[in-house]
Formats: sequence, structure tokens, C-alpha cells
Amino acid sequence: MIEVLLVDDESYVTESLAATIPWQELGVKQVYQASSAAEALSILREQSVDIVVSDIRMPEVDGLSLIEAINQEWPHIRSMLLTGYSDFEYAKKAIQLQASDYILKPVDDEEFIASLSSMIESLKEEWEASDKYNQMLYTMKSESGVLRSNLMHDLLLGRTWSKQTISEKLQQYGIRVNVDEPVVMLLVQLGHQFAHYDHHSSTLIEFAVGNIAEEIFAEAFEVWHSKAPHECMVILLSLQSSYQTSMELAVDFEQQRRSKLQELAGQFRKQVSNYLKGDISTVITGWFSFPDEVSAAYRAGLSTFIVSGLEEQGSILFMEDLPVGSNAPVKSLEMLYKPPTLIHLLESKQWEAARQKVSDVFADLEKTRYSREHLYEVYLSVTNAFMYIAHKQGQFVYQIDQSGFDLLHDQSMILSLDKLRAWSIGMLEKFKAELSASDHYTRSYIIKEVQELVSSDLGQDTSVKTIADKVYLHPVYLSKIYKAETGESLGDYIIRMRMEHALYLLKKTNKKIYEITAELGYQNPQYFSKMFKKHYGLTPNEFRDQ
Repeated sequence: MIEVLLVDDESYVTESLAATIPWQELGVKQVYQASSAAEALSILREQSVDIVVSDIRMPEVDGLSLIEAINQEWPHIRSMLLTGYSDFEYAKKAIQLQASDYILKPVDDEEFIASLSSMIESLKEEWEASDKYNQMLYTMKSESGVLRSNLMHDLLLGRTWSKQTISEKLQQYGIRVNVDEPVVMLLVQLGHQFAHYDHHSSTLIEFAVGNIAEEIFAEAFEVWHSKAPHECMVILLSLQSSYQTSMELAVDFEQQRRSKLQELAGQFRKQVSNYLKGDISTVITGWFSFPDEVSAAYRAGLSTFIVSGLEEQGSILFMEDLPVGSNAPVKSLEMLYKPPTLIHLLESKQWEAARQKVSDVFADLEKTRYSREHLYEVYLSVTNAFMYIAHKQGQFVYQIDQSGFDLLHDQSMILSLDKLRAWSIGMLEKFKAELSASDHYTRSYIIKEVQELVSSDLGQDTSVKTIADKVYLHPVYLSKIYKAETGESLGDYIIRMRMEHALYLLKKTNKKIYEITAELGYQNPQYFSKMFKKHYGLTPNEFRDQ
């Protein structure tokens, strides 16, 4: 609520204003009065005043000097000046002091109310903007981990953006990795000591492991860590610019870089063991270009976990130490990555083309001398596509199928080509049934949900933006589908519902106009009256009086 201070050496002026202006209807909680600038400053130091209304001509310290002093000590306070002299110099000085308005005496109540309403509206808009900004900062801070994790998941599963978009997301989320720079990926599997933990406890352990990684590797690297889509953690490292500059001067730059990485990886494992009382296994990929090769590096790292049995050993393995070709897919698997990719086909709901692509991969693989590693390559590519589409639809894969997605613990899926093929085609059919059914009802369900949200709350927090946030859609897209489905814009629908509710309140209750105004989310009774008259041809008072 607003608090106002009236200042005039002629007390009858402030007393008259205090008695005749409908302060409560304007949203003013408290009105203070002062007969001098000194008394005004004393009140300002003790009370939370929002608006000062002051006479210009006062003994000792005039109103202009008072406003100047207020601007210096309380710059958030709005001011209005009153004077009996229509002197341009006063008006010019008032403008220089950024006074909100300048009114001549004797004060006309309607002019005063209009000016004060404008100031109150401006103040509330400023407060609302400030609240939204602070809320945005809080949300960004509290949800930054989720945003960073979602971005990592999308990159690991093969989603692509323009480099400009990636750069913007990295900057927005505070991730200090640059596009096109070399990075290395660490895949971390928690040891058997953590196997009995429930989901909440496991999440806390992963959070602690991530914090330890940041502390250890920050000596030489920029660090970005996240839970991976498959049951492990991913840590992405890039050399700090200052560290890289000093290293690049050395002849054995790559060897020094590896030695530093190996040293810190050892410290990382030791610290996890000391503080969390459990071991970890780590696969370290080769250096690659970010973000183009993230998905390929992730698949290769996961494959290394399986074929090496490293998850049972609790040690550190550099993939570059593996025999050449031990982790390379057979040529027949290249069609997995040839456009249109499986992700694209699923995203665009080209079900038959997706089925054909999967079938062709298995038919081609059947003609070659495939190994368990090659089956695992197919498994990773197919499951990555399924996970990505499920994530985009706001679902988890286990909600569609509870089996086959935890190969780091159950490897039976990749022991048989026929079993993997049957599972892949079966999952594709399940996705087709699930997403096709949901797509049929999506729009009508969204419209129904939006209308229920609007009906349940017509207050000031109800807008196209807030409704869009609640149904997890972009405001522009929500407006578009609402208009297409109903023939009425969502903004017009919200206004219409407010006006219909206002009509009911005017007919059925004795609430005052300012109370109805506040209940419907309008901050200014004059604006509410204008909107009501636009809809019904009468002001609220005229409607109630007829």
C-alpha cells in the first residue's frame, strides 16, 4: 500500500486534502502531514513514504529545496509540487528536479486525483518490474543447475543448435566453455558402495561429486558437470585460457596437458573416496571440438565402460590408450548418423520412415561380422533418440517402457541382435502409440486447462504470460493456438472474463468500485471504468445506478 506525505505551511491546505481525497480508493494506506520542510524530513526518516506533495512557497526551506534534498537521500520517492504562482521558472525547476507533476492552487480535486493516480500507477509498475527482475534473478539462480543439466542432456543425446544459440545459452547459464574450443569429457560411474542408495540420496551424492570435481579441476580447467541420461555422470573440461597460454609455449604441450589431467583425475578420485567413502570409475575421452563432437564422444565413452568392464574396477582409463579401432563402429552403422537422423524422424512423427531406418540398420548389421561393441553402438544411438524425444514431450522413458535402459547394470540387451532389434522396434511402436494419442488431445486439453486457470484467478497475476508459464508454452505460441481453436485471442478472453465477473459483482454484491477494481487485477479504478464502459456502454457507477 502507498503512503503519502502532504507538506504546506498553511495547515488548512493539507487538512483539506487529507479530508476530501478518497485515499483508500486510490490505494493509499497512510497520509502524513507536515507544516515545514524540517518536519517533513523528520517524518521521512521515520516512515516509509512513497509520494511527497509539497507547496513551493514555504518559509525557511521552500518546496523546491525540499524536493532536491529528498532526491538525494530518497531517490525512489515521487514528488508533486503545489503553488499559487503560475510561474514558468518554477515549472522549469520542478522538471529539472524530476518532480512527477506541478499543480496550481487552489487545488482542483479531480486534477489532483488524476495526477496522484498516475503516480501511484507508475510506482506500482516500477515495483512490479523490480519484483519480476528479482524473481527472474532468483529463478535463474535456483534453476541454473536444472538449465545446465538440460542443456548437457540435449547435447549428449545429439540435439543440434546453431553456434550462436549455443553461445547464448552458455553465457546465459554461466557455463565457461566456448564454442569451437577443444574439450575433454570424463564419464564417472559411482562404485558399488553407493548402489543401495535411494534416488534422493544418490542425487545428493552426485551433487557432492560434482562439487568435488569443480574444486579439484578448477586449478587448470573450466568445469561443467551433470548427471548423464544413462546411469553415470559427465564432466566436461576445457583448459583455462591463462593455463593454456603458458602450456602452449612448451614443446610437449599435449603430454603436459595429459599429465595435468591425470594428476587431477587421481586427486578427484581420492577426494571422493575420502569424503564420500566410496569409489568411482572414470573414462577420459580424447580431446574434441565443442559442441559438434559431444554426442559422439559420449557414446564412445559409454561403450568403453561396457567393453572394458571398468565399472567393476574403480579406476581411471584414458580412451587414447585403447588399441586403435577397438571402439570404432562398423561401416554399416554409418546409416544411423546419416540424415535424416532417427531423432529428426521421431521429432517430425515420421513413424514409418523411422521404423524403416531402424530395420535397415539391423538388416545391414546382420550381414557383417558384428560384435557386442557394435550392438552397443546401435543401442546407444536408438536409446539416445528415444530419450531425447521423451524429454522434449515432458516425459521419462521409463513411463513408456521400464526395461532396457540401464545397460551399465544389466547388459543382456546387447548380447543378441534379435533381442535388441525386437526391443527397438517394440519401443518405436510404443512411442508411436503414446505420442500420436497425446497429439490428438493436446490442443483441446491445453485450451481447457487455460480456461480453467483463467476462471480460477482473475487477479493481477493473470496474463497471457503467466498463463503460458503455467502450461509450459511460449506466450506467442499459446496465443496462436488459442486463437486458432476458439477464434478469440487469449488476451481478449481474459478481459471478457474479467468484465463478466465485474458485471456479476456489480449486480450481486455491495462491493465498492475500488474493491472490484482490485479483485479483478486492475490497479487504477479509472482504467477499469474505461474498460467496463467499452464492453457494456456504461460506467460501473452508471450500471449500478440504473
